[in-house]
Amino acid sequence: MKPSLLQAPRKRANHRRTAWLWLSLVCATSLSPGQEAVEGDATATIRTLEHEWVEGQSSNDNRALDLIFDNALVYVEYGKLITKGEYLSRVRAVESNPSQIVMEGITVRTFGDTAIAVGTYHEKSGSGSKAHLNRWRFVDTWVYKQGRWMLVAAAAAPSSK
Repeated sequence: MKPSLLQAPRKRANHRRTAWLWLSLVCATSLSPGQEAVEGDATATIRTLEHEWVEGQSSNDNRALDLIFDNALVYVEYGKLITKGEYLSRVRAVESNPSQIVMEGITVRTFGDTAIAVGTYHEKSGSGSKAHLNRWRFVDTWVYKQGRWMLVAAAAAPSSK
């Protein structure tokens, strides 16, 4: 038996629908690795910038910190709001920084042009019997603007572990 004239268009529509589903599936799976690569690059960049921040602060390098911090930076430390200018002035005022800061772990989550870094570090200051080890937990907010990642908000608090 020959298919009726009404069945032939239905078969063609089903074939088209199947082709579109396959094409959509191929496109969706081919875009995922690219997106992961972009997020992976952002994660690596943010981690590098976090380490550059520590190095800049340890060596009193305001120029490096100025490049990392957005002009509207808001930093919260011990419950006090500190601006970019105040933070840089404080770093500049310290003649030598005897402390050693070691990053212990950083988790970065990206949300488009925004990334949140959460981690811990410890800071050792002094030497011998006067050495102090302080642990900190931090949350930093980075925004991708003007072709680079910039720190726009940060908060650090003492941590017991």
